[in-house]
Amino acid sequence: MSQQFGMYSEQYANDYSKEQNEQFTAAFDAITQQFVAAMAEGLPARAESVQEAVRAHYEFCSQFWKPTREAYKNLALSYIMPSPYRDTYEGIAEGLGKYHYDAIVIWADQNL
Repeated sequence: MSQQFGMYSEQYANDYSKEQNEQFTAAFDAITQQFVAAMAEGLPARAESVQEAVRAHYEFCSQFWKPTREAYKNLALSYIMPSPYRDTYEGIAEGLGKYHYDAIVIWADQNL
């Protein structure tokens, strides 16, 4: 199996139950919708409610790994660089990947 630099998803073993995976999906979707709503309202990435959504996103991610400031910002980079993450966010709302990236960078610099 060839491995791309930084792409470890193939190594991740999902040992969670169907119900747990459904709960994770629902929680992640709810967080994503907070970003969508804030962006639609025209709120800046540094707005308190957007930063609260980033905190929820970070806590969600922390269930699976504990990202450092740089690691979390690198995850956010995948939201704007060519990747399935970017494609997913852009499929939800144009500009969502960049909006989420900007918000994460602000939060990470202030909190990690």
